[in-house]
Amino acid sequence: MTHLASLLAAGDPLFKNGVDLGVVIVVIVKTVVTFAVLMVAVMFMVWFERKVIARAFQNRIGPNRAGPFGLLQTLADGIKLFFKEDLAPDEADLRIFRLAPYLSAVPAFLLFAVIPVGGSISIFGQRTQLQLADPPIGILFVLVCSSVAVYGVMLAGWSSGSKYPLLGSVRASAQMVSYEAAMGLSVAAVVLITGSLSTRDIVTSQAGPIWQWNIARLGVVPFVIFIIAVTAELNRPPFDLVEAEQELVGGFHTEYSSIRFALFFLAEFMNTVTMSAVIVTLFLGGPSSPFGDMFNSGLAWNIFWFLAKLFIFLFTYVWLRATLPRLRYDQLMDLGWKRLIPLSLAWLLIDGAIILGRWKYIPFAAGLGLVFAALLGRAMTVGRENAEEVLN
Repeated sequence: MTHLASLLAAGDPLFKNGVDLGVVIVVIVKTVVTFAVLMVAVMFMVWFERKVIARAFQNRIGPNRAGPFGLLQTLADGIKLFFKEDLAPDEADLRIFRLAPYLSAVPAFLLFAVIPVGGSISIFGQRTQLQLADPPIGILFVLVCSSVAVYGVMLAGWSSGSKYPLLGSVRASAQMVSYEAAMGLSVAAVVLITGSLSTRDIVTSQAGPIWQWNIARLGVVPFVIFIIAVTAELNRPPFDLVEAEQELVGGFHTEYSSIRFALFFLAEFMNTVTMSAVIVTLFLGGPSSPFGDMFNSGLAWNIFWFLAKLFIFLFTYVWLRATLPRLRYDQLMDLGWKRLIPLSLAWLLIDGAIILGRWKYIPFAAGLGLVFAALLGRAMTVGRENAEEVLN
């Protein structure tokens, strides 16, 4: 702030052209606070997952030594990894090998920047939304960040110079392609009914009780498809074939150590938090109360409802990890191509017909989805038969 004030006093060209010093300070403060809150949320998520799996599902204690209830265990693990030796394989492409962890971690933070957490607040006399940025193409920005993060995984496996990380990166790219389409079609349904790509507008359109949220207006199908697709995008169980320990040792990060391994670990849990926030924003009204104006007056209530919804999904991810077995790779592909993509396309057409009031087109939309599913299923069956013939 002192440096900014000195620039202003010296007549810096940035401020001569009309850039308000207060706006710059607000942006800096919001960026720092967003980063700090996200880091604390990631630390809590790591501790929460380890503690819940231990106590609720595996009949053991879990972290209990570093800090009260083991809350500082994640911080202790991060410090330990920071001081470990940073190793690199002889056959690795060192520049890509060192860059890949950042390609996974940075998009996760950028994605959280467009999430509206609550209403407006005042910082240094400037009135601003409790949201780092609200670009008019916010949803496209979310899809871009979720796609770019896969490049970090893919390049990490390719640049390691080892076969197990390479297999993990190939799986990551195929998994991303398989589930990105279904996730995009689910998001398209939200954009269709909202009429805007802005995350703030999407939340505003859902202001009110639970029957005004997109999960009620669009039906539960896009909501379920989006959750499944996001779980696959995050490589969370039961879709964690990218780092299947029994098959690939550690997958794409087998050769990583020290702070670079910590960055991949950080990116995984940060993406879990941010994508859960995206689900809340798109389908569950963001910070809106499920009871309408009741229990929804003031910034504190907005933040409370947002965190309560976020917590539900964080617990769901832990629950899935502790209970579901890992899918086979052919099951993973069949679920994405044969079921989710046709179903999401058909439901998008059905929602479009309902929004436009063209009820007579609903049977056509459902039939088109069935035909599309049959064509994809036949194509995958033929491809699998041809592959088996080549192998035999």
